[in-house]
Amino acid sequence: MSQLPSESAQQAVTYPSLFLLVALGALVPVVPTGAVVSSAAVVAFHQTAPLALLYIFVVASFAAFLGDIALYWLGRRGVNSKNGSRWLAALEQRVADDTLEEAQRKLREHGVTVLVLSRLVPAGRIPVMLACLLSRWPTTRFIKGALPACLAWAATYQLIGILGGSLFTEPWEGVLAAVALTVLISGGPALWRRLRGRGKGKPDGKGGPTPTAGHTAADGPTEPDGRQA
Repeated sequence: MSQLPSESAQQAVTYPSLFLLVALGALVPVVPTGAVVSSAAVVAFHQTAPLALLYIFVVASFAAFLGDIALYWLGRRGVNSKNGSRWLAALEQRVADDTLEEAQRKLREHGVTVLVLSRLVPAGRIPVMLACLLSRWPTTRFIKGALPACLAWAATYQLIGILGGSLFTEPWEGVLAAVALTVLISGGPALWRRLRGRGKGKPDGKGGPTPTAGHTAADGPTEPDGRQA
């Protein structure tokens, strides 16, 4: 009968994997890092090691911080270069113009506070980071906001994992619950905005003719020869 790996063996795999996935997800924003942290927290919650959850928090926040700093440094190289860089171009492609303008406005009004909160807002990290880059924030100023942002982010998703772990006796059930909740939190607002945008783009269904160029409903009906009645 096969046995599960010991807790020490699980930890030897979990912490390096967690670090690599979170750091990679910070550099290439396609990895669901929140779900990774929540899943690791579920596993740590069911372990007997008293400091397992603390280690998850430290590793996740440190990896996110290093990833953010590395991405910002790469972006600054593009801002300071005449030809730009593929990293800066990739960030610009991921952010709509109106979203970037909103992030720049909030950054001017609230400064570092916006950067701290950006990691807690779904899809908020990249627009605010790009706004900081285009505003030519020095790396030292960015670090002042990135550090507490990463700490708050790691704590939030770890709490989601602890919640999932406390609701189920089996770790895999808690992992599924934590991943589902994380995906809902991170993807729900974007899906809602997309659905609202489609709804606004549909005709109102009231019917009636559409005014042609140079003629509006207020001008009154038009005779066949083009003269108004």
